[in-house]
Amino acid sequence: MQTINFWSKLTLLRYQVAVIVCFVMSISYSHAQLFRWAKQNNPNYDGRKISYGFSIGLHTSGYELKYSDRFVTKKFDTVQSVQPEYIPGFSLGFLVNYRLNEFFDLRVMPKAGFYSHRLTYYFTDRTTKTQQIETTMVEFPILIKYKSMRRGNVRMYMVGGITPAIEASGKNDISSSSVGDALPILKRNLSLDGGIGFDFYFPLFKFSPELRFSRGILDMLGDGQSTYKDPLSRLNTNTVGIYLIFQ
Repeated sequence: MQTINFWSKLTLLRYQVAVIVCFVMSISYSHAQLFRWAKQNNPNYDGRKISYGFSIGLHTSGYELKYSDRFVTKKFDTVQSVQPEYIPGFSLGFLVNYRLNEFFDLRVMPKAGFYSHRLTYYFTDRTTKTQQIETTMVEFPILIKYKSMRRGNVRMYMVGGITPAIEASGKNDISSSSVGDALPILKRNLSLDGGIGFDFYFPLFKFSPELRFSRGILDMLGDGQSTYKDPLSRLNTNTVGIYLIFQ
């Protein structure tokens, strides 16, 4: 039953992401048609070697887990499953954009991201226990931006790169009675990022809505000992975010 519940949640998450993508693309396409033949705002804006801006991000993030060999041993025969949940959060940051040529930019987007991750442990006696990790991460996305040709006041682009991150502050909200038995989590992360977006040129600024996917490549399980860690061999982060970038 828990396996069915997990796949239903995953299907719902994919549906929500698909709806967001369709919504962003439809708005972007309508604006592109509207601005295609309009008088160009800031026609020389992208000729700047260095430009600056800021970003506001909304995201949903969750762990992807892998069970350890000990999960199937007699010691854990009362643990039915461990299920991650996707929880919303937000981020605030700055942007430094370096123009490489007409179609490529190098951008650095330092930001503070506020995350919550939750694991629910389901037992055969129908009880549950929860480990929730709330963290504030200082992140340094380093991205390559590939831009299409500008049409009127609209330009489509794709981004890809890496994001190193370190924890600025964090806490574990433990549902068990033993606080010392908390799930150990690393205070750093590294993710691979990829996304798409649109640049909209206005008389005084450039506005860029962007959809970005981040896949953590570091195992987030720490070295500490915990009964919550024993059934698991690996934890990775998955994040889907929408960023509103102003330059």
